[in-house]
Amino acid sequence: MPLTLHLGPDDLTRCRFAISPLCQTHEALRMLRRPSRHGYHRAWLRRTDRTLAGLDLAPLWLFVPRPGGYTPDFLGPPPEEPYPSIDDELARMRATDPALARAEMARSLACTPGLAESPQGRAALDDPAATVRRLADLTELAWHALLAPDWPRHRALLEADIAQRARRAADTGLDALLTGLHPTVDWAAHTLTLGQYEDRADAQRPDGRGILLMPSVFVWPDVVSGFARPWQPTVIYPALGMGRLHSTSPARPPAALARLLGRQRAALLADLTAPAATTALADRHGLAPSTVSAHLTALREAGLLGARRHGHYVLYERTALGNALVAGG
Repeated sequence: MPLTLHLGPDDLTRCRFAISPLCQTHEALRMLRRPSRHGYHRAWLRRTDRTLAGLDLAPLWLFVPRPGGYTPDFLGPPPEEPYPSIDDELARMRATDPALARAEMARSLACTPGLAESPQGRAALDDPAATVRRLADLTELAWHALLAPDWPRHRALLEADIAQRARRAADTGLDALLTGLHPTVDWAAHTLTLGQYEDRADAQRPDGRGILLMPSVFVWPDVVSGFARPWQPTVIYPALGMGRLHSTSPARPPAALARLLGRQRAALLADLTAPAATTALADRHGLAPSTVSAHLTALREAGLLGARRHGHYVLYERTALGNALVAGG
């Protein structure tokens, strides 16, 4: 059954984006619990399987149930800042109110019959403050093992997603932004309807808390939402371009375009179907960042690319002339 979020005028004026390394860590762990893993992350999964073999995350897995279950919100609370650091988010997680943590852990354990009464479940609930500390320590280990090596690439892609969607909202309005988040998301009559969820039908009335939108590279094919107080209503959706995140061989540019611009510049121009940063392009094309920067500067001076700063990165995207040239090629 669908989840519905009714948004009043005050909520719409508080619509914002954020990127959370903590939430990305737990979304990665949730993906590992899925019965079938998607090919988008095949290379990452091969490396992850070897890494996970040396980690004991059993207490953390206790609260990462199979799809359809509830993961405690305090494990990845909506960030208060647009681009928090993992250290700041872990500190906030460690400061979770034990009473709130216990309530959310009990709800999570209840998703699996008998788990709350198991020795592990009882131990977690008997001392929620100690459990929060243990889960934060394990999350930090998971972050360094699973995401930290790839985080610059992930963050660049997530920031590019936000930049592209913000541009879409500026060009076509909030309606287009919300309905474009995911095929299962619908926006009509001030109500955001999110997919189909088994055995669950939640509705949130307008209350002025706004709504937080967070792109993710691990949530596909789902869209995930959390409404429970005290957290801000949040929608986690698949990021644009995530299918190419771990690609090591970008598509070959059209031959005519390569003859006109040179192979490397043509490849970079053809690759920019979505905004990207110099470091991400350098990684994908196996080039030095300085080489990519020089090519991008030349393409920009020719009117084929635009550039704008977003967060920590300068994102490059094709202009209308650049799109026409690639299409013509």
